[in-house]
Amino acid sequence: MRIYPEVPALRTRAVVADLLLLALLVVFAWLGMKVNNTVDDIASLGRGVQDAGNSVRDGFTQAGDTLGNVPLVGGDLSGALRDAGQATGGNAVAAGRQGELAIEELAQLLGWLTFLIPSALLLIAALPRRIRKVRQINVAAQVLRADSEEARRLLAMRAAFALPFGTLLSYTRDPFGDLQAGNYDALLRAVYEDCGLRAPTGKPMAGAGFEPA
Repeated sequence: MRIYPEVPALRTRAVVADLLLLALLVVFAWLGMKVNNTVDDIASLGRGVQDAGNSVRDGFTQAGDTLGNVPLVGGDLSGALRDAGQATGGNAVAAGRQGELAIEELAQLLGWLTFLIPSALLLIAALPRRIRKVRQINVAAQVLRADSEEARRLLAMRAAFALPFGTLLSYTRDPFGDLQAGNYDALLRAVYEDCGLRAPTGKPMAGAGFEPA
């Protein structure tokens, strides 16, 4: 199976196009990671809230431990301070953690969307055309057969009658004159290279392409 044309110029063009496609996919992946990391940096706000909440809770806990030694009311005061620390600092820690997780999930979502949307649009635009080119090359390799003088003449006729004049003139100055005179080499090269294939060199031997009865 042929993936790239046999004609050097067309093969180079196809390879460059494929490399450019891969490079764009890498760029989109890098942009997705960049967006993910940038948005994820906002999660530091949630971590800051957690740190502040922990500090408040630890402060109340330490105060409760200190007052716990006070006779009679020490236990009640200690418990009340711990409860107050949990109600204020603990709630702040929980809220900060939830905010951090939400931002991390948002960062991942935006990162994937930044990569997937342009990548999908690029592949939708490029892959069908690339597949058609590969299929055209392989079908042409099966169909084009210049293994007899008659086959050469028919292929030369196809080149002269089907290819654009601008294409023909890049191979021969007088395509119809060549066809009439039986000079098929330039026309064969034109029809083969138009399909991305190299034209066979040399003329077939007399009787080539026919099997004896």
